[in-house]
Amino acid sequence: MDERPAPRREPGTGPEQGLRELKKQRTRRAIAAAALRLFAERGYEETTIADIAAAAEVSPRTFFGYFPSKEDVVFAEVDDRLAEVAERLRGTPGESPLETIRRGVVDVLEAIVGEHGEYGSVRTGLVLEHPGLQARALRRLTAAQEAVENLLRELCPGMDEIDAVASAGVAVGGMRAVIVHCRRHGHDPASMRTALDRATRVVENGLASVETLVRP
Repeated sequence: MDERPAPRREPGTGPEQGLRELKKQRTRRAIAAAALRLFAERGYEETTIADIAAAAEVSPRTFFGYFPSKEDVVFAEVDDRLAEVAERLRGTPGESPLETIRRGVVDVLEAIVGEHGEYGSVRTGLVLEHPGLQARALRRLTAAQEAVENLLRELCPGMDEIDAVASAGVAVGGMRAVIVHCRRHGHDPASMRTALDRATRVVENGLASVETLVRP
C-alpha cells in the first residue's frame, strides 16, 4: 500500500475556493440588479442602501463588502466588463494586435448587451441626470482608455506614444458612444448588437491606419 501523504493543497485553491468565488459573483450581481430595479421603480435619490440590501436579501454590511457606496453599485457592470477586458485582451501567436483587440472587444460588448436587460437604459439615464455619477463615469472611461493604451504598448513594443493614445481613445470612446446612444433611445438587444457590429467596423477601419497594429 502506498502510504505517502496526499499532496498538500495550498490555502485558497481548489473546488471550495471556486465555489466561494462563484457565490461572491452571484451576490454581487444580485445586489446590482436589485439596485437598478429599485432605481427604476422609486428613483435614485429615494432609494437607500438599506432598501437595496433588503431587496437583494443581504445585510447593509454585506452591501458595503461589495460596493463602497450607492454610486459605485451603478457601475457594477462597467467594472466587471473592464475586468474582462484585462483577462481577454491577450495576444495569440500569429495574431495581429488589431485582431486581438477586435476579439476581446466583441466578447465584452456581447456581455454588455445582455447584462441586466431593460435596466441597462436605467443606468445610462442615471449617469446622464446626476453630475456626481457623470464624474464617476468619466473616471472609469479614463481608466479604460489607459488600460487599452497600456495593452497596446504591451502588444506593440516601440509603438509611437500618440498612436497608442489616439488608438485607445478611438476604441473606447467610439464604442461607449454607441452604447449610450442605443440605451438612451431604448434599443433592444438585437438592434444594439447590429449597431455595435457597425461601430466595431468603423473603429477597426480607423485603427487599421496604424501600421504597428496590423502587423502580427
